Amino acid sequence: MAEEKITAKHVKELREKTGAPIMDCKRVLVETGGDFDEAVILLRKEGILKSVEREQRAANQGLVEAYVHVGGQIGSIVEVNCETDFVARNEQFRDLAHQVALQVVACNPLYLDPESVPTEVLEREKGVYRSQCEAEGKPKEIWDNIIEGKLKKYYQEVCLLEQPYIRDPSISIGELITQAAVSFGEKIRVRRFCRFQVGENEKVESDGEQSV
Repeated sequence: MAEEKITAKHVKELREKTGAPIMDCKRVLVETGGDFDEAVILLRKEGILKSVEREQRAANQGLVEAYVHVGGQIGSIVEVNCETDFVARNEQFRDLAHQVALQVVACNPLYLDPESVPTEVLEREKGVYRSQCEAEGKPKEIWDNIIEGKLKKYYQEVCLLEQPYIRDPSISIGELITQAAVSFGEKIRVRRFCRFQVGENEKVESDGEQSV
């Protein structure tokens, strides 16, 4: 199945079947030509389904990490959870939380993940993209694909877990968390974050339950 033939419905069906993240579902469907069975196998090979299985386990340990940028004008606080106190005290886990706090300061995410984006915000963005398609004279039959592509870019801008990792843009923060979960063999999640900047009327804050 060609990439343009893989619709949001196909991605949703694979997500419901496996529980894997939306972006991973889309990617493996493209890589396997839309073959659901092969897509599931690929998710297993990559360790993503093992991460999904960890969702059912409790992650009540972890730490709160704070980062204040040089000059004291901007900072962030993040909560990153894991399953055991042993992992929470691990230096690599602490570094992971620190990297997430750095990301929040550097890239100013508004939401934790695509599921955290309010419906009214999502509909507003779709409306803007439809207007752009119309103004540019794009054929209506390709509007959905164009809008989907623009939404993906939007998520990468405003959702923490979809943003390219500032230290390695080839992976997202969500993928960084997945790698950590595989390495530790535990459920790891970014539960919430808050960003402060001197002079802003309101702080950027997000509370979510994204985990792997």
